[in-house]
Amino acid sequence: MMRTLALATCLALGAAVSVWAQSPPTETGARIGDRVVSVQELDDNWREFDAAAQSKAEEALYDGRKAAFDRMVSDALIERAAAAKGVTAERFFADEVTRRKKPVAAVDVEAFYSANKQQMQGAALAAVQDSIRAFLGQRQEGVARETLVAELRKSGPPVRLAIDPPRMVIEIVSANPMQGLATAPVTVVEYSDYQCPFCSRVTPTLTRLKAKYGDRLRIVWKDFPIVEIHPKAQKAAEAAHCAGEQDKYWEYHNRIFAHQSALDVEQLKEHAVAIGIEPDSFDTCLDSGRHAARVGEGVAEGRALGVNSTPTLFVNGRRVTGAQPYEVFEDIIEDELARAGK
Repeated sequence: MMRTLALATCLALGAAVSVWAQSPPTETGARIGDRVVSVQELDDNWREFDAAAQSKAEEALYDGRKAAFDRMVSDALIERAAAAKGVTAERFFADEVTRRKKPVAAVDVEAFYSANKQQMQGAALAAVQDSIRAFLGQRQEGVARETLVAELRKSGPPVRLAIDPPRMVIEIVSANPMQGLATAPVTVVEYSDYQCPFCSRVTPTLTRLKAKYGDRLRIVWKDFPIVEIHPKAQKAAEAAHCAGEQDKYWEYHNRIFAHQSALDVEQLKEHAVAIGIEPDSFDTCLDSGRHAARVGEGVAEGRALGVNSTPTLFVNGRRVTGAQPYEVFEDIIEDELARAGK
């Protein structure tokens, strides 16, 4: 389970961890006859042809390097702590994990079985309880290891991953609906669709993040209605901007996310009345399609960034695809605040 690492010595000295760098953009990447093609040209062509695939590849490379770094740090910290106690890393790890590992109770097995009954293919609890107990035990061991490493990091020497995560440059203009200050150290840009059920699921997460980080976090909305599968999303997006003309963008935004099954044009007008919007000017705005081009600009911009599903969010340019758990966003925001010294 454990590997003896020379990195422990480096950590004790507080040394930086080095990683392989990507090829310099000006480096020769290919030749076509007498023409020299740089790595930058290849990357630019790739981005133009398939920005989404390029972004995913860059993110996978970063995630792989970060995972390797985390494993190296974990092993080195455990080696260091074990040496201080005069025991092997294997003995130290086993003892500490056992001490932190919570036992799997019968009620835990029953709860897991009930929550995943459809996946049990009709098997009775008695037939699968041993397998469930083993699975939950492995999961508890993982949690115990994470807890141990977190404790060791607090008391250990400083460590830092020097490479920067891949980021996309996103233009933010005053016309974009936003919550928070332009000076906030962290900006979350959300490309989203009012008819998308996963988009509604991420809304409470963003509300919770805003409550925690306050003025350190800005949230920016970008329209990305996928009309091929959500035909009502375009007019819903236009309606939100019509509400914005009466300074009720976010109130209307929350209202239609809470009523995703009622997005017909007449229902969009009813939502406006329900939150106190003056109906005549709102109806005129919506019927005229005044904000249709504005919504289309968001779609075009998103596609240029490789957005092909909703919600797609960018935390200081770092892509997060889908309605990820709160902790995923929290980890990235904490990392960004640490990088900014906030």
